[in-house]
Amino acid sequence: MPKMKSHTGTGKRVRVTGKGKLMKEQANKRHLLEKKSSTRTRRLTGVVEVAKADVKRIKKLLGR
Repeated sequence: MPKMKSHTGTGKRVRVTGKGKLMKEQANKRHLLEKKSSTRTRRLTGVVEVAKADVKRIKKLLGR
């Protein structure tokens, strides 16, 4: 059987911490920022942990 290939797109979007947590950038901070409040855009900066419901699926995509 052929080797499993990790999903390169997911690899660019999600990184794994030393303890195995999955971290990602938050959505909605790319464009149309003028109409979004400063409070909202500030809240969207930084990285957050991936939702618990998505962890299994994303780990499979990363080949872990």
